[in-house]
Amino acid sequence: MACGTEDLKEGGIYLLNCPWSLEELETRLPAKVKRDLCRKHAQFYIIDAAKLAAEIGLGKRTNSILQAAFFALTKVIPLDVAVEDMKKNNYNSYFKKAGQKIVDLNNQAVDVGISAAVPVEIPASWADAVDAPAPEIEATPFVKDIVLPMDRQQGDKLPVSVFQKHGVLDGTWENGTSAYAKRGVATKVPKWDGDKCAQCNRCAATCPHAAIRPVLLTDAEKAEVPASFQTVPAKGLGKDAPSYAYRMQISPYDCLGCGVCLTACPVEGALTMTPFEEMKEEQHNFDAVAMNERYLKPDVISDKNMKSIQFAKPYFQFSAACAGCAETTYIKLVSQLVGDHMYIGNAAGCSSAYSGGAPILPYCKDQRGFGPAWEHSLFEDNAEFAYGFFHAQDAIRKEILLRLESLREAGVAVDAIDAYLANWNDREQSRAVSDALIAALEPAEKTADVAFVLENKEYLSKKSIWAIGGDGWAYDIGFGGIDHVLAQNQDVNLMVLDTEVYSNTGGQSSKATPTAAVAKFASGGKQIAKKDLGAIFMNYGYVYVAQVAIGYDQAQTLKAIREAEAYPGPSLIICYCPCLEQHIKAGMSCTQTEMKKAVECGYWQLYRYDPRRTAQGLNPFQLDSPEPDTSKLMDYLMGENRFASLKNNFPDRADALYEKAICDIKARYEKYRKMADSTNV
Repeated sequence: MACGTEDLKEGGIYLLNCPWSLEELETRLPAKVKRDLCRKHAQFYIIDAAKLAAEIGLGKRTNSILQAAFFALTKVIPLDVAVEDMKKNNYNSYFKKAGQKIVDLNNQAVDVGISAAVPVEIPASWADAVDAPAPEIEATPFVKDIVLPMDRQQGDKLPVSVFQKHGVLDGTWENGTSAYAKRGVATKVPKWDGDKCAQCNRCAATCPHAAIRPVLLTDAEKAEVPASFQTVPAKGLGKDAPSYAYRMQISPYDCLGCGVCLTACPVEGALTMTPFEEMKEEQHNFDAVAMNERYLKPDVISDKNMKSIQFAKPYFQFSAACAGCAETTYIKLVSQLVGDHMYIGNAAGCSSAYSGGAPILPYCKDQRGFGPAWEHSLFEDNAEFAYGFFHAQDAIRKEILLRLESLREAGVAVDAIDAYLANWNDREQSRAVSDALIAALEPAEKTADVAFVLENKEYLSKKSIWAIGGDGWAYDIGFGGIDHVLAQNQDVNLMVLDTEVYSNTGGQSSKATPTAAVAKFASGGKQIAKKDLGAIFMNYGYVYVAQVAIGYDQAQTLKAIREAEAYPGPSLIICYCPCLEQHIKAGMSCTQTEMKKAVECGYWQLYRYDPRRTAQGLNPFQLDSPEPDTSKLMDYLMGENRFASLKNNFPDRADALYEKAICDIKARYEKYRKMADSTNV
């Protein structure tokens, strides 16, 4: 906002999109904006484009409304010419992708936007508006010196010496800086009703931004938290669980208002979208309680079910992903399971953009300083890059093990070393035996062996290695590297965030794009079937492979990730991720329910291939999908404009491609069903 008034010319037009009334501007506008508007004799207008878009039926799409207001106010070209061109552009932009209905709605938005701007008479007193004291932000020196200036678009003014001071000239960055962004971009955020809540934690599990979290408190803790932190008695924690109080807490400033939590909630009215202004005071409760690790309950946290794991700290939070993004729900879940000992290689794409878009980094650390170590790699070599993480830490640990054997023979910290050697590779005990070993060696004589172990203590505990990326990486550009790494039979995990299109680079077709889907380079509909990535790697016989959709079966998703992480060899998890590029007619608030529809009609199949079952005489392949209702397949396809638009643009070939798409989907399910029924192991 301040940048806009800085660039404002004398007598210029300033249009502010905001939900405020004329009376509220006095207290809402920053002093600098008031001074600039008054001293530059601006023509000032306000418009609530978000409200107008919602009333029309465009959801949060405000571009046509604001564009129309711009031409109506500036008169850079005759208004009738501008309206004609805008409506012509609406047809060219939306008809092929979304159909005539969306064209009509945008035309209506143009008509509304022309007269929607409200003029504001600028008070003379604004010329001398006084700046309010800047709020004191509790943050690390790195955040104050680097992150906050960059967040204010002042990064180009930072001298190299500041980066040198904080030791980041090598490209390292402090974790968890997304917590300081507090963008507050949602016009409405969810409000929790404890009396209606089923306490299933599905909303927290599906929130793309970790902006809604369950909290448990003891009676003593209830007395120390803010009075506004209202709770209800906790239920469903198990018969042996202590008596806790429960609350689902929202972070208004971190929420993007996507509404995914509402569509995932099984109880109508437990969450309701409420104006941000009414909810913003809840931020204090979130920061003081939900973000405070002292209120975590280790006795309740468990990876055995989705409800229990949602009480764990997410080590991936407040990313700048699209509102409603399905990809981040999977990453957040993995971080809750293994985030304190996780190494991540991230392929170029959406996941690298929202995971490493400095200065906002969503991967964070806990109060002990543990958290994921994340690095961005290229499209073509991310699997090899993550494999390098595995080898690097493995080589250091092997040297540590040699040193510990020498120390043991010398009689140094024998019990602690024995316990470590026996349990360092056990993910449940690795951290404890590592801590005990460090405690035993710290008072010991600093021989070369002791010094080496202590200098490399971060490598003592077992690490969980992950390569993460989209279908462009996994199915296409990085496939050769993925094949090479999985074939090595080492303990490396790969997570594929499958949007079935190159999401980050403009919606190009990939080998994950299914038959009949419209995408760039497949404008007439994809002619061939989707590549079966999972089946390819099942053929090795020693790769754990799973295909999941968290919106259909949270338990199956959790089980697959848990099994993959525990499997001592390579693993591949393919996650279905509905995306903006799929143009879901119901909107991005419905990404979780879209997954549910996809599985129910047979479009997407759930399975797990676990090589360990072979040694037990069991079929390693388990089909977790129910028998699909394929009569709903066509309805599902028509619910996404990537399929439906084919009928608009190529009606003569659409039906044949739809038929082929359905045949391809049925054939894949039938193949999996036969694999599941097979007695050959």
